[in-house]
Amino acid sequence: MWPALLAALALVLGLTSAATARPDGPRTAQQTLTWTADNDIAKYRSAPTTAVAGSTTIVFENSEATGNTTGMPHTLTFDVSDPEYNNDVPLNILANPADDKGGKHTAEVTLSPGRYRYYCTIPGHGSMQGVLVVTEGGGEDTTAPEAKADVEGATNSGGAYVGSAKVSVTATDQGSGVDRIEYAVGTDGAWQPYTAPVVVDTVGTHRIRYRATDKAGNVAAEKAVDFEVVAPPTDDRTPPETSATVTGEQNGSGQYLGMATVTVSASDAGSGLNKVEYALGDGAWTAYTAPVMVHAVGAHKVRYRATDKAGNAAAEKTVEFTVVDPPVEDRTPPETSAKVEGDKNADGAYIGRAKVTVSATDAGSGVDKVEYSLDGGPYVAYAAPVVVDRVGRHTVAYRASDKAGNTAPAKSVAFTVDEGGGVPGPDCPEYDERLTVVVGTVDTGIPNRVTDNRCRIGELIEDEKDWSSHALFLKHVKTVTDRLKRAGEIDKREYNKINKAAKESGIGKPGQTEGYRTLFDGTRKTFSKWQHVGGGSFGLNADGTMTSGTTKGGLGMLWFPERKYGDFSLKLQWRDDAPSDGNANSGVFVRFPQVHDHPEESRPEWVAIKYGHEIQVLDRPDGDMYKTGSVYGFDRVGLAGAGVTPKGTWNDYEIRVVDQHYSIHRNGVLINEFDNTGGRVFEPPRGDDPGTDGRRFASGYIGLQVHGTTDVVSYRDIRIKEL
Repeated sequence: MWPALLAALALVLGLTSAATARPDGPRTAQQTLTWTADNDIAKYRSAPTTAVAGSTTIVFENSEATGNTTGMPHTLTFDVSDPEYNNDVPLNILANPADDKGGKHTAEVTLSPGRYRYYCTIPGHGSMQGVLVVTEGGGEDTTAPEAKADVEGATNSGGAYVGSAKVSVTATDQGSGVDRIEYAVGTDGAWQPYTAPVVVDTVGTHRIRYRATDKAGNVAAEKAVDFEVVAPPTDDRTPPETSATVTGEQNGSGQYLGMATVTVSASDAGSGLNKVEYALGDGAWTAYTAPVMVHAVGAHKVRYRATDKAGNAAAEKTVEFTVVDPPVEDRTPPETSAKVEGDKNADGAYIGRAKVTVSATDAGSGVDKVEYSLDGGPYVAYAAPVVVDRVGRHTVAYRASDKAGNTAPAKSVAFTVDEGGGVPGPDCPEYDERLTVVVGTVDTGIPNRVTDNRCRIGELIEDEKDWSSHALFLKHVKTVTDRLKRAGEIDKREYNKINKAAKESGIGKPGQTEGYRTLFDGTRKTFSKWQHVGGGSFGLNADGTMTSGTTKGGLGMLWFPERKYGDFSLKLQWRDDAPSDGNANSGVFVRFPQVHDHPEESRPEWVAIKYGHEIQVLDRPDGDMYKTGSVYGFDRVGLAGAGVTPKGTWNDYEIRVVDQHYSIHRNGVLINEFDNTGGRVFEPPRGDDPGTDGRRFASGYIGLQVHGTTDVVSYRDIRIKEL
C-alpha cells in the first residue's frame, strides 16, 4: 500500500528529493537544520527551534534509523500562506523508509530573520507542526530574559499568608523579546505555561519555581519563591466527610476484570478542605488528584483520608476489592456460507426465482447477527432465505458478526434469474429492501412483502419523493393502500397502520421534511441504525443529541450503513462542546465505500479518510490548519472564512454535493466550494473508481468523525435529500 501512497502523495505535492532556494548575494557560513520522524503521528521525533539567517541545509529524515518501523510516510512543509509567518521558503519534502533515499532528504534554502511555521500535510496528521525562529546572522540574541515573581496576600505577624497567596510572574527581554513564561509547583513539579497569577490556598509551606524563554531560544536560569499559607482564624473542630467508590467491569463474583477505578470524595462545611490523600495497601500516603486505577491482578486495599484548613483530620477509611484477568478475548469471526437453490435452464440461469440460504457458525462467543445485501443495497438483517424473483443478473453479499464484535469478511454469490415464460422484472417507483414498511421515519412493523405487481409495499408508498403538500401525499397513500386491500395484499389492520403512519410522518408539510429523510432525530431507534468503527466513541444524550469522545479516546467514525448516497443535500446541526482546553475537532465524511469489505484497508475507520472526503469541523485558532468548512487534505478554509461562533453555540451545516462539486454552508452562508475534478488522490484508481482523472467516488456512505475525549463535538437533527 505504501508505495502507491507515496507515488500519489508525490504527485499531489509536486516534490523532488530536494527543494532549492539560492541567495542573491555572497553565501554566509552554512548551517544545517535537521528534522526527524518516527512512528508517532502527533509530533516529529526531533525538530530545531532556532536558527540564524542565511544559507541553510535542511535535512529531513524519516527512516528505520529514526524509529519508523511501520513504513508510514511523513512530510515537512513550510507554510507560505499565513501572513503572520515568513513566506519566502516554499519547502515540501516527502520522506519514507522505502524511498530511493532511504528516507533521508536534503534541501538548500536561504532563511530570513523572523518566524517560519512548518507542518505535516498527510490527512489525519495535521497536528505535526511547529515554529522555527530565525535571528540576524552574526548578531543573534544570546542573552536570556530577566524574570521576577511577586507574592501578594494578607499576612500575619509571622509573615505567613492567611488563607491564600497570589504569585505573579513577569519577564523582560531587550533582544528578540519574551516568547513564554513557565512555572512549576514544588521542587519537582512539571513546568507549565504561565498565563495568569497562581493562587495557592493550601495550608502549608510552598515553593513556586519560574523561568522565561525569549524568541531566540535563550532560557533564563530557574528562580523560586518560598512562602507559607496558614488557615484563617476559625473555631472549626469538625473533620471533613470522606467516602470512596470502586467502579469497573465485574464478573459474577463481583471481581473486577482487568482494572478497578477508585474515586475518593471529600467535603468540609467549616474551614474547607486542605488536602485529600490515599495509599495503596500499606504504602506511603500520596496526594489524591484524580481517580486511582489499579491494574495488578490480586486482592487490593486502598486507604484514604482528608484534612481541613483548621487542621482537623478525618479518620482513615479503607476500600477492598479484587482484580482478576479478563476472560480470553474472542477474536475469531464467524464462518459463513451461502447456497443458491432453484430450477435452472440450459444456460444455468434460475427459472423465475432463486432462493439464497445463508449459514453462519461461531465456536467462540456465538453468532450475534447475520446480514445480507442485494445488488449493492444496504445490509439488512437476515432472518429467512432470500427469494429473488426479478429477472436479471443479481449479487447477494453476506456477512456475520459474533457476540464479541468480530465481523466476518463479506462474501457474495452471483446468479441470473430468467423469465422462463414469466413476467419481466417490475418497474417500481422506489427501491426499498427494508424488512418492514417505514413511512418517513415511522416504522409500521408491517412486513415489507412483495405484492402482486412484484413491487414491495414500501416501494409503492414513495415516501422519498418530494411531495408538494401533505394532503397530496396522504391521498396517494390511500390510493395505494385501497388497491392493496382490495387485492388482499394487506388486511384492515395493516391498512389503518400504514395510513396512520403517513399522517404522523408529516411528509409534504411546509418546512417540516422538505423531501429530506431523517438519519438521526435524537431517539435511540435512529441512533441504533448508525455503526461505530475504530477508536473513540459516540454517546446518545437525554436531550436528543449525540456527542463524540464520551467514554474513550482514539480516531474513529460513526457511520450510517443502511444506504449509499450520490448527489445529495445533507443537513445537520453541530456544537463545540470541548473543554476549555480541548481541540473540538471532528468532521463529516461523505461518499466513502463500504468500510468492512475494502480489499486494501484493514482498518475500517481509515477507509473514509483515504477514499472519501472529510468536511472539517474545527474552530480552534491553533492546531490543524484545515478549519471548519475545509475539504480535508484538498481545499483549505482558514479561521477567518469559517464563520466562527462562540463555543456552545449550535451551528447549521449543509453539505451539498452534485456530481463532483461540493458546496458547504454554515448558518446559511456559503463558506466553501470545491470541484474534485483532478489532481489530488491518495490511492491509485481501482476498478470501482469513477475514472483515472483523480476524482473520488460518485456515491458512498455518510459518517461522523471522533478524535478523542477532549475533541468533543455534539450533533443533532441529521437529514438528507437525494438530488
